[in-house]
Amino acid sequence: MILLFHGRGISRGRGTGELLVSPAPISFLSGVDPETGIIVEKGHPLEGESISGRVLAFHHGKGSTVGSYVLYALARNGKAPAAIITGRADPIIAVGAIMGKIPMADEPEVGIMRLRTGTCATVDGSTGEIDYEGELLPEPGG
Repeated sequence: MILLFHGRGISRGRGTGELLVSPAPISFLSGVDPETGIIVEKGHPLEGESISGRVLAFHHGKGSTVGSYVLYALARNGKAPAAIITGRADPIIAVGAIMGKIPMADEPEVGIMRLRTGTCATVDGSTGEIDYEGELLPEPGG
């Protein structure tokens, strides 16, 4: 099943990949290795996972403004996510996505935690459209 839903376009371009959904905020400064694209933050639910070439979905970022440069470094090193979906774009993530030319959308019509890790998604950062190939998870707590 292919679903089309809308968000707000933040960083132009289209990116397709396997979804990686984070139940926790992500800090790119010292939370993601810019050389490998691996989440290295101790205790993070996705510790050890690679974001490289995947559509990374998380509610919001956290941490220092240097996180923007980490996203840019990931792109320069060929280890950036194919695209980013956030519940709420914060300036650190938005600036990093724009600098790194990583397609990004936020405020999707469907809650981030309803997206299933491992399914394929395409993000159009210009229009905010998100193509999702799979079934949605039930509403959390519902």
